[in-house]
Amino acid sequence: MEKITNLLFKEPRLPMAYSVILLAARIVFGAMFMSHGISKWISFNEATENFPDPLGMGSTLSFWLVIFAEVACSFGFILGALFRLCLIPMIFTMCIALLVIHASDPLAVKELALMYLTIFVLMFFSGPGRFSIDEILRQVIRTKGH
Repeated sequence: MEKITNLLFKEPRLPMAYSVILLAARIVFGAMFMSHGISKWISFNEATENFPDPLGMGSTLSFWLVIFAEVACSFGFILGALFRLCLIPMIFTMCIALLVIHASDPLAVKELALMYLTIFVLMFFSGPGRFSIDEILRQVIRTKGH
């Protein structure tokens, strides 16, 4: 259990300025990514008719999974709540968009998916920083453990 706790709620060893930058990045990129999901959700009926099914699960289920990644996981990303767990569906969604949906498209079309994928992978390894719900949870777990 301790290994899982350490993975999810790793103690930040970053200077305060880096935590501020990570917070700003979470807010900016999380809100931008979430806006894609909200626009899909608003146009649900029209969007599901033409939504791709890259994994053979059906267009509607694929659509809901993308909305989950883009809305719910973005919200957790912004708050820094279960940060790395939230990033997994976001990274997976961008991998599918980049490598399957837009595989034969020119770079100009792939660019947004590649940008998000790069940011999300970097953020996965950096962690959410000090200004996050995960940091609060880490402190609570550490306090109860001692």
